[in-house]
Amino acid sequence: MKSLLVFLISFSATITFSQTKVKDTITRRATITYNQNGNTLSFKPETPPLIPIAGAPKPSFSYLWELGDGNYSKEAAPKHVYKNKGTYTARLTVTNNYDNGKPPATRPKKVVINEISDEKYNNIASIEDQNGFTIQKNCDPIPEQEIVVILSYQNLENYATSGKLYLFYNEKQFKNKNFELVDYRVHAGEREIKETTLASINDSDNSDSYMASSETLAPAKKYKNTTTEEDLETSLKTANETFGNVSILEFDDSNPSETRNIFYSFKTTPEMIKDTSATVTMRGIFVPNRSYKNHKIKNLEMEIVTSHDPNKMGSNGSFMNYRLVRFKRVQFKTRFQNNGEGPARMIRLETDIPDMFDKKTFQIEDMYPKCPVCPKDEIPTTSCLDTIIKQKQIIFTFKNIYLPGSEQKNVIEKDSTKGFVKYSMKFNKDFHKVNTKSRTAIIFDKNDPIITNYATTRFLPGISIGAKAGYNLYPSLKNSKSYFVSATISPFKSYRYYWQAEFVNSLHSYSDKTTVLDEFINAANGVRQLQRTTTTSSNENINWEIPVLIRYNLNNYVGVGAGLQVNLNVSEIQNQNLTIATYEGMTDKLLINTKNEEAKNSSSFTTLKTGVLLDLTIGAARIGPSLGARYVMNFQKNFNYFQFYGIWKF
Repeated sequence: MKSLLVFLISFSATITFSQTKVKDTITRRATITYNQNGNTLSFKPETPPLIPIAGAPKPSFSYLWELGDGNYSKEAAPKHVYKNKGTYTARLTVTNNYDNGKPPATRPKKVVINEISDEKYNNIASIEDQNGFTIQKNCDPIPEQEIVVILSYQNLENYATSGKLYLFYNEKQFKNKNFELVDYRVHAGEREIKETTLASINDSDNSDSYMASSETLAPAKKYKNTTTEEDLETSLKTANETFGNVSILEFDDSNPSETRNIFYSFKTTPEMIKDTSATVTMRGIFVPNRSYKNHKIKNLEMEIVTSHDPNKMGSNGSFMNYRLVRFKRVQFKTRFQNNGEGPARMIRLETDIPDMFDKKTFQIEDMYPKCPVCPKDEIPTTSCLDTIIKQKQIIFTFKNIYLPGSEQKNVIEKDSTKGFVKYSMKFNKDFHKVNTKSRTAIIFDKNDPIITNYATTRFLPGISIGAKAGYNLYPSLKNSKSYFVSATISPFKSYRYYWQAEFVNSLHSYSDKTTVLDEFINAANGVRQLQRTTTTSSNENINWEIPVLIRYNLNNYVGVGAGLQVNLNVSEIQNQNLTIATYEGMTDKLLINTKNEEAKNSSSFTTLKTGVLLDLTIGAARIGPSLGARYVMNFQKNFNYFQFYGIWKF
């Protein structure tokens, strides 16, 4: 009875303090509602409750409204006046910021306009870029979620034009596709076409085109995010080499100053790169007039995220080739958003700097809010960016600025509450092949700091081919001579641990054994005589060896390793020499005659041996020439040996 009571108490405690997690199968939904007065509609979303993240700022929704006539709005509750009668399809995309759930799903809603009032038609979607071409997104991509990309173009000529639009996506530098184009929505008769004339050309990496001075720390003059170009063939070839997919649209009769918007829905793939500090890019090319080659180029950069966090740090150094990065500028970008109920007048960004970067090469590429660098040794009275470089940190401070809060009264455009700093650095003269991570503490005025995610830099493994030659010493074998040449493969210039595989071809000759047999025979005259038979054996082998070992670089000059090895006799020739000596009488004092006999046996692919090895190299441990010694312990008797060699890794 006592045992039963203990069991019941234990079972009750288990029921009380543990629970089974139930998979959430309920889809969160947001509903489009509106009030209509003629051709004037006031939209309003009905959204589900937000799910706060412990320790994170207050959660919120951001919105993208497609109003069905080519216009859009990012307001929470926009008001729109339709220009013409007709039936329009309104769409809403909701993004959840600092929220623990999935983005709410929405359904399109039909809007019927039967009358046109005297209220002035308003075009909500306008282009601020003076080049007349922009690309924007509703949010950063999360694997297996949808994003909306808005491509906007404007006719800046004084006559109607007909042209083309290209949207390139899925960069070839990534192994898998990151995006799948689900749908696109046009409102001015744009039509999809196919082109098969796109050829390839070297990728245009403008990462080295920044010319800012590290002394002034002013924003660098660079290849603008939107540019006007004339060599259309080269631009298309370059984009085709860089990206794996493209959507091409043609348009007709765009009137002077007319702005048009195209909405693309992309689904991020399950195979999408999961690196949350990686940057992915789409590229748009706008040809205003199909009769000419003048065109505009716009890049859209997006950071991979796991949640919609406006305060984030990213880097374009996620997958770098170590052989080629010595003179490359690695870019970092810290984004922030004021989620308060009032404006921020000072924003401080305390950013970690990994040791492998040369802070002397630091330069600012871009920023928002736009402001000059603060003067030295003066108390600033106007808006400026103060930059302090410490041993392990760079501190950016926006002073005397006005960044509105997303919860501030009369703030309609959420993008106006966001800012960023984009900067770049080169590597130190002597830097190792190690991954780095850094993050930023963001402080709005005197509030508690907000800590961003880690921005990482990673190197591709690369391949290093080595040439190796040397001598094998078999202490237990007589007259042993063994020379070899081999090739090695390993990751390029690994910092500490790495795997190495080898293929070795060796020539080996040695004496196996010598036996002497004495016997007495009767001569023809009946006299007993001594007959001595001496048998000498020797081997000539061609061996293939395949060692696989894990190595560790103690420093730049010394490396050690250990592993396993397989040894196969590809060709084996055994020579046997018999010498028969006959003596007079019962002793070997008087030799009567000698007779020699030779025998040769050959075989192929015999005698498989396995063993373990220990290895030491001294010289250029990571790349270049070095000398090495190795001890191989074969599991077969008498075949342990030392190996002395020289190696050069490329």
